[in-house]
Amino acid sequence: MKRLIELSHVVEHGMITYPGLPGPEITDHLSREASRARYAPGTQFHIARISMLANTGTYLDTPSHRFADGADLSGVGLERLVDLDGIVIDARTTRAIGRSDHDVRGRAVLFRTGWDRHWRTDQYGSGAPFLMRDGASWLAESDAALVGIDSVNIDDTADGTRPAHTILLRAGIPIVEHLRGLDQLPPSGFRFHAAPPLVRGMGTFPVRAYAIVAG
Repeated sequence: MKRLIELSHVVEHGMITYPGLPGPEITDHLSREASRARYAPGTQFHIARISMLANTGTYLDTPSHRFADGADLSGVGLERLVDLDGIVIDARTTRAIGRSDHDVRGRAVLFRTGWDRHWRTDQYGSGAPFLMRDGASWLAESDAALVGIDSVNIDDTADGTRPAHTILLRAGIPIVEHLRGLDQLPPSGFRFHAAPPLVRGMGTFPVRAYAIVAG
């Protein structure tokens, strides 16, 4: 038996992901009512339209997000994004996350801070847990495949140099921010998936992040 664990937040009209950035606008391009004039009686369709920032909901950062010559959404291989051996590191007892002795080589490393409990509240964007420079260096040196966190940013938002983004993305390690539900995962023994669409020229985009847990 296998269990599927949802790890993404729902994207909704007007919601705020990152304080100060506008929420998505979800509207009708073709309403069901308007479509009735185009089709046979009893047949109707709905075509929605969404206008949003790439940094909406649970999203992936590629190297292009930080570096002009880095791989964008169309340039990051699936081997970095899906069917990854996953590990959850419990970081609920500290705000500043550093190195550890976990084996992370080739794995999706997910930091469980518990901050997702504040999602869509004022507290979510203030005083959030983050990965320190030495923690990012350890992950890059250890060749982690992907790094995720259930917090507003993998960096300390007060640090304009963004060391975690810089170190990880320079090493070609994608980042998934705003995860949720990491408390439902075991420390290891699951497969992690977080693939965005193939869009050329964009460095970030929402993903449907999930895990497959065996047994």
